[in-house]
Amino acid sequence: MSPRRELRVDPDRIAHNVETITAAVAPAAVLAVVKANAYGHGALLTARAARRGGAQIIGTADLSEALALRAEGLEGPLLCWLHGSDTDFGAAFTANIALAVSGAAQLERMRAAAAHLGVTGEVHLKVDTGLSRNGTAPTEWEALFAGARAAEIAGELRVTGLMSHLSNTSPEEDHAQLARFTDAVSRAEAAGLTPRWRHIAATAGALKLPETRGTLVRIGIGCLGLSPFEGDTGADWGLRPALRLESEVAAVRTVPAGTGVSYGYRYRTETETTLVLVPLGYADGIPRHASGRAEVSIGGRRYPLVGQIAMDQFIINLGTDTAAVGDPVVLIGDPALGEPGAEDWARAADTINYEIVTRLGGRITRVDASEPRGTRADD
Repeated sequence: MSPRRELRVDPDRIAHNVETITAAVAPAAVLAVVKANAYGHGALLTARAARRGGAQIIGTADLSEALALRAEGLEGPLLCWLHGSDTDFGAAFTANIALAVSGAAQLERMRAAAAHLGVTGEVHLKVDTGLSRNGTAPTEWEALFAGARAAEIAGELRVTGLMSHLSNTSPEEDHAQLARFTDAVSRAEAAGLTPRWRHIAATAGALKLPETRGTLVRIGIGCLGLSPFEGDTGADWGLRPALRLESEVAAVRTVPAGTGVSYGYRYRTETETTLVLVPLGYADGIPRHASGRAEVSIGGRRYPLVGQIAMDQFIINLGTDTAAVGDPVVLIGDPALGEPGAEDWARAADTINYEIVTRLGGRITRVDASEPRGTRADD
């Protein structure tokens, strides 16, 4: 048997978070983003919970992610937006999955796929308003809109959305992007298009800049109870963290002052102290950069991680306290309960909470916290 490495995901909390954000952004609708296995939380569990919380659309980055959700029985509107050179757009239209269009070449491939199948595919046109990433450049908007309108007239495609993405650099920069997006909407309408969904805001814009909400907002990290803002927690916005990462004490020992700990002896004990071993490491997504800076909770009390995080394990200093093999260890829990959260690990590793939860993998078992133990979150 393997040591306990368990990630518990609470769908009721996800539903609560979506419901909370839905109420805050109304009358705009919510698209719940479940890309990258829902940032490590389990795509199917998260999608179902988000639908229960009021999300009208589910979004993924890759078509393969959306097709997997369809194969697992997820119904209702689906949108995906990041395509490779050989993406099978026909498979999307067959499965009733909407596609984002980031340029004229993609538009022509989608038209051809729809015409070959004899169906009308649903698309959202993606425009670049300043992120300089994916999306159609402003100099190509007119051609894209004209081509999309021709596809509608031919019965090949139906344009139901126009989308972009804020950089979250500053309110001033975001407002400049919003102005460009508003211009894009006007040009699309002048070309004869009537997209129902106009969306540029993700969680950050949706919460802090109401004017960016359009008719739809894309919520990813917010669905999971985490904040996109440095210095804020999800609780500041009425959200609850849905993920709980637990392990167990694998070994306990008392060592004298001056004992070196883990690789390179970057930490030596200052006094006689109790050390415990936790069987998780960077192979499971625990960030090595958090070595000597993170904390865990054991028995309701927080203790520091000391020494280098290794591939499979790390060490906690209990000081004069004690623990027993098998005692539960909480790595990521609910800060409202005094437990370390994803934000704490992000600060310890000089990164963002998105990366902390998304990278968790390896040998960690995902569990649906609303079901009896043993039910996997990705079932």
